[in-house]
Amino acid sequence: MKLRRSMLFLPGANAAMLSTAFVFKPDSIMFDLEDAVSLREKDAARILVFHALQMPIYRESGMETVVRINPLSSPFGMEDLEAVVRAGVDVVRLPKTDTAEDVHQLEAEVERIERACGREVGSTKLMAAIESASGVVNAVSIAMASKRLIGIALAAFDYVMDMQTQRGDGSELYYARCAVLHAARYAKIDAFDAVFSDVNDDAGFLKEVDLIKRLGFNGKSLINPRQIELLHNAFAPTDEEVDYSRRVVAAALDGEKQGLGVISLNGKMIDAPIIEHARVVLRRAAASGTRK
Repeated sequence: MKLRRSMLFLPGANAAMLSTAFVFKPDSIMFDLEDAVSLREKDAARILVFHALQMPIYRESGMETVVRINPLSSPFGMEDLEAVVRAGVDVVRLPKTDTAEDVHQLEAEVERIERACGREVGSTKLMAAIESASGVVNAVSIAMASKRLIGIALAAFDYVMDMQTQRGDGSELYYARCAVLHAARYAKIDAFDAVFSDVNDDAGFLKEVDLIKRLGFNGKSLINPRQIELLHNAFAPTDEEVDYSRRVVAAALDGEKQGLGVISLNGKMIDAPIIEHARVVLRRAAASGTRK
C-alpha cells in the first residue's frame, strides 16, 4: 500500500521551490504547470520541471512525483506531456477531466511518448482531476477509464464556479466528494480531496481533514508545506488503534493455524473486513508512526 496522504502543489516556474521541496517530505510532490503558472512563464516552467524531475534526490527519497499539465486542448498541454513523460515523471495529473474519453486520449498520447523515448510502456501513471458538474456525473466512467489511473481528485475552485456557488462550510462540496469517493472505491483506486486555501486557519484545515478522513479519502492536495505535518498526524492511527489492530491480526493468524472457520477476539467475531482494516492501520503506523 502506497501512502498518498499529502500531495504538495509547487508552482512550476519557482526554481527555488522545485529544488528544495523534498525537505518537507510530503508523500507526493505535484509540480504545477497549469493554474500556478502565468501564460508568459509556461515554456520556462516546463523546462524547469523537466530538469527537476531528473534530480536524483527525488528518486532516492522514494517521493512520488506528479505533474499537473495544462489541458491537452490548450496550446501547452501536448508540450507539457512530451517533456514530463520523457523526464520520467511518476504520475501525470490531467486537469478538467469531464469524461472517460479525456482519459483515453491522455493514455494514448502517453503510450506514444513512452514508445518514442524508450520508456517502459505502462510505467507512467495517471490521475484525473474532476472540476465540473460533468466530471462529477461521469466520475465512475472516468475512474474506470484506464488501468494507469492511480486515483481521481476533486478540484474545488472550478467545481464551485461551475455550480454557481462558492467555497463555504463544506456543504457545497458534499455531493461531489461522495461521488468522487464512491467512484474511486468502485474502481479500486485512490481518492484525493481538494485544497484548503486558507493556510493561516489551522483549526479549519484540521476540521476539513477530519471530515474527509471519516468519509474515506486517501489524502488531500496541499498548497503550503506547513500543512503537511498537521495532515500526516491527523491521518496517523492512535496507540489504541494500533494495539487493537495487532491483537486482531494475531488472532487471525492463530485462527488460520488452527484451521478455525470463525475467529473471535474478546468474545466478538472477527471477519475479513475487520482483519484487512487492522492490517491497513498497522501499515499506516509503520509509515507514519502514531498520532501525537
